[in-house]
Amino acid sequence: QVQLVESGGGLVQTGGSLRLSCVASGSTYGINSMGWFRQAPGKEREGVSVISSSSSFTNYADSVKGRFTISKDNAKNMVYLQMNSLKPEDTAVYYCAASLSTTGFDPDGYDYWGQGTQVTVSS
Repeated sequence: QVQLVESGGGLVQTGGSLRLSCVASGSTYGINSMGWFRQAPGKEREGVSVISSSSSFTNYADSVKGRFTISKDNAKNMVYLQMNSLKPEDTAVYYCAASLSTTGFDPDGYDYWGQGTQVTVSS
């Protein structure tokens, strides 16, 4: 089992920045990739960014390319999402997830999920 805990959400104005953090604990040795997802009210959960276990592969949703950066610190079992130039449409609950197999954006491919952290961008 893997436990994931996110932090770093909050309220920010348009154009501002936030850094989300996710700490993983438990049986983390089998994790293939870590991802950040988000879900806005009335919308489906969508993939935002993914990073492979070695950090050699990263991917971003088109809507966040050039604004968000994913990184990880294997020594600390931490994954980060630096979010810059935030827009009101980035408002959502952001989830950290771990996959034992995929590096894609399909939520069904992820085996473990955090509880989520709220990000609200005011206009």
